[in-house]
Amino acid sequence: MANMIATRDAYGEALKELGGICEDIVVLDADLSGSTKTSVFKKEYPHRFFNVGIAEQNLIGTAAGLATAGKIPFASTFAVFAAGRAFEIIRNSVAYPKLNVKIAATHAGLTVGEDGATHQALEDISLMRSLPNMVVLCPADAVETKKCIYKAAEYKGPVYIRLGRSKVPVIFDESYEFEIGKGVQLKEGSDITIIAAGVMVAKALEAAERLEKEGISARVINMPTIKPIDKDIIIKAAKETRGIVTAEEHSIIGGLGSAVAEVLSENYPAHMVRIGTMDTFGESGDAEELMEKYGLSVGNIVDKSKKLLSK
Repeated sequence: MANMIATRDAYGEALKELGGICEDIVVLDADLSGSTKTSVFKKEYPHRFFNVGIAEQNLIGTAAGLATAGKIPFASTFAVFAAGRAFEIIRNSVAYPKLNVKIAATHAGLTVGEDGATHQALEDISLMRSLPNMVVLCPADAVETKKCIYKAAEYKGPVYIRLGRSKVPVIFDESYEFEIGKGVQLKEGSDITIIAAGVMVAKALEAAERLEKEGISARVINMPTIKPIDKDIIIKAAKETRGIVTAEEHSIIGGLGSAVAEVLSENYPAHMVRIGTMDTFGESGDAEELMEKYGLSVGNIVDKSKKLLSK
């Protein structure tokens, strides 16, 4: 059994490490530091931590102000509030002036589980991807999350980092190199390509193993940067395999699947299918049961891959 760590836990640890390296790192939260794990930073550097209360628009506005003063602010709350409630402030106070604000949003997607539809952000990537100047990251595991946080801190400009609540398998070791804007091929394959992000990467790898047993060679690509998307790795996969399957814990509208479809339609049209939530809200329930119900499962990746190849 793979080691299981939530990406939000890795985020807290990364912040603590970064805080010791760079004095300019400041962290803000909207009264959820125990859940977002910014409390780990708060304990070490209380003078560089700001709880703005349940006021997400102020969270982003204050972060923008700190960025103009030369600080590197990481602003955190749940994804549904970060991307949703604070959208206009992100647009006009962060993206438009291209300020150096990092929005690290936790509790994204269906795996928020029992909190239900109101808290399951399934449209946050779509919202953030549409903003000029915004980089959008969606790490697959704890190791990649830490690397993402370090790179986001180095990068000059707005970054949205999508993190989860539930524990996910650790895929990478410390030798893994993360680069903003680059996809990573995790498995060779000549029949079909599965492009996944976030919690779906581990499921894509498992699906590829199952397909292998049925004589189907599946390439697996991890796409931790949704914007700017790695066009080259997508086009290469389209040329070298017979179809593309995308898998994401997000609506198929405006997320990873849309981004990949845009690249293919303009550069190298290919057969493809998008796995994600199908223009629907979620519901309250056990995280894994919800993933199964809404088709974000290993079995569905296998079935959709086989169906695509049968065309």
